Amino acid sequence: MVDAIDLKIIDKLKVNSRASFVEIGKQIGLSPSSVRERVQKLEDSQVIKSYNITLNNSKLGFGLEVFIMYKLFSGKLNVFCAKLELFPEIGEVYRITGTHNIFMKVILKDQLHLQQFIDRLLIYGEPTTHLVLSNLKDL
Repeated sequence: MVDAIDLKIIDKLKVNSRASFVEIGKQIGLSPSSVRERVQKLEDSQVIKSYNITLNNSKLGFGLEVFIMYKLFSGKLNVFCAKLELFPEIGEVYRITGTHNIFMKVILKDQLHLQQFIDRLLIYGEPTTHLVLSNLKDL
C-alpha cells in the first residue's frame, strides 16, 4: 500500500531519479535508511518499474519530433507489432481507440528522415503526422 510519505518520495524521484537517499530524506524529514527501505518496497511491488533518462535529442543530431496517428490496414496489427524493432525512431508507441489504432512519438533527424520513415510505414497503414513545434512544459 502506498502512503503519503511514499508519494513524497516518488515526487522527489520524478524530479531527480539520481537523488540520494540522504537528499530525499532531508527534504521530506526521514532518515536515509527509511527512504532506502521505502524505495526498495516500491521497487519490489513494481510501483517503481524503472529509472529513465531524458535526452536532448537535438544535441544527438535528431532535431525533429513528431506524433503520428496511425490507422493500420485490416489484419496488420500483429504484423506491425512484430516489426517494431525495425523502427528505432519510435520513442513511444501506444494502441488506442478511435479512428486511428496506433499513436507514436517518433524522433528523427530531419524532414528527409521523416519522409523515409513514413515511406516504411505505408505498407502497414495510413499515417497522419503532426510536427512538434515546442514542448510547452519545457518553456
